[in-house]
Amino acid sequence: MRIIRFPEKKEWTSIVQRPHLDVSQLNATVAEVLKDIKENGDKALVAYEEKFDHVHLSDVAVSQAEIDEALTLVSDELMDALRIAHHNIARFHEAQRYNGIRVETAPGVCCWQKSVPIEKVGLYIPGGTAPLFSTVLMLATPARIAGCREIVLCTPPNREGRVHPAILAAAHIAGVNKIFKAGGVQAIGAMAYGTESVPKVYKIFGPGNQYVMAAKQQVSLHDVAIDMPAGPSEVCVIADETSRPDFVAADLLSQAEHGIDSQVLLITTSEKLLDDVQQEINRQLDLLPRKEMAAKALENSTLVVVDDKQTAMDLSNAYAPEHLIIATDDYEKLSEQVVNAGSVFLGKYACESAGDYASGTNHTLPTHGYATAYSGVNLDSYNRKVTFQHLSREGVESIGRAVTCMAEAEQLQAHANAMSLRVMDIE
Repeated sequence: MRIIRFPEKKEWTSIVQRPHLDVSQLNATVAEVLKDIKENGDKALVAYEEKFDHVHLSDVAVSQAEIDEALTLVSDELMDALRIAHHNIARFHEAQRYNGIRVETAPGVCCWQKSVPIEKVGLYIPGGTAPLFSTVLMLATPARIAGCREIVLCTPPNREGRVHPAILAAAHIAGVNKIFKAGGVQAIGAMAYGTESVPKVYKIFGPGNQYVMAAKQQVSLHDVAIDMPAGPSEVCVIADETSRPDFVAADLLSQAEHGIDSQVLLITTSEKLLDDVQQEINRQLDLLPRKEMAAKALENSTLVVVDDKQTAMDLSNAYAPEHLIIATDDYEKLSEQVVNAGSVFLGKYACESAGDYASGTNHTLPTHGYATAYSGVNLDSYNRKVTFQHLSREGVESIGRAVTCMAEAEQLQAHANAMSLRVMDIE
């Protein structure tokens, strides 16, 4: 971990920088796989599953019998946890329903919006280094609430051709039954283009490794919408002398264990806390099963001491973290200064894990600085806003001559004619 004490503002650029990878060869590989899936459908999909996931599939669809069996393999304790998480996620996203308001912008001119669900959505659930069954709940629950007609889920199988039981259990709880054994680039291609088995969707959601992210970005250019651009996962913790070093260290490590390309940033006003957190990281790291992965991620990470809380908040906003934890006693005051962040956790007891699993907020969030312009997944992510307008005769009288004037000034005579004919009709 880098330790930086009292950096000048000109040094912030290097502090907020994410790890950079040469993706030129990666993009070429992704493009080749996508082209093959587009042209050869299931045949290519099965071939890539054998090549990358080391499994030969006779059928890429998960059967109802497999779902029923999975429900018997998940412990009662985990099933209860999944139901609690689903309830809280549903409650939070239900509250995001949009109610359009009709507005009379001028006499006789009425405008409004209607929220319409995206008919077909695809959910990608990673299953490589960890089976992310929590992501099933995060993506499928709001899709159901929004009213998406078709929800397609793709996730990689193991070498026996089976999907992790907890992923299938979460899908069952969230009401998803179109599940396919497909991972990586080939899964993104299958949902983007459609195959004999996998339906084509209109928008793809979900996290993944750098190959999955590159595939999502490539298909989004011409073929399908995606939830957001994204990179490796990250957290920023703001702490001071009132923060608990063991809590802060645990929060940093919980992010670091996601993968070797994850990144953590600690910003503190207390040099003593920084030293104490370092000691706690070393102690807790030794106890983690994913110790080597977390240790590698910590190499991309930075601990920074700054002069005051204002500087801490300014640096955090410059970083625009996916997750922001404000672990100080004055978290409420500092939270008012948050401008750029995906999801914010306030106070010493609000660990990132709460939002990752069961508080109700969504854990699919913008990374790599995209929090400056993107929101995390929410109910609106699964909807489109369709605008409506109605003009009466009075409406034509209100705005007709303004419309005609502006159209003629733009030299669009057909536009002008469309309104002037109506103006003449009512006169």
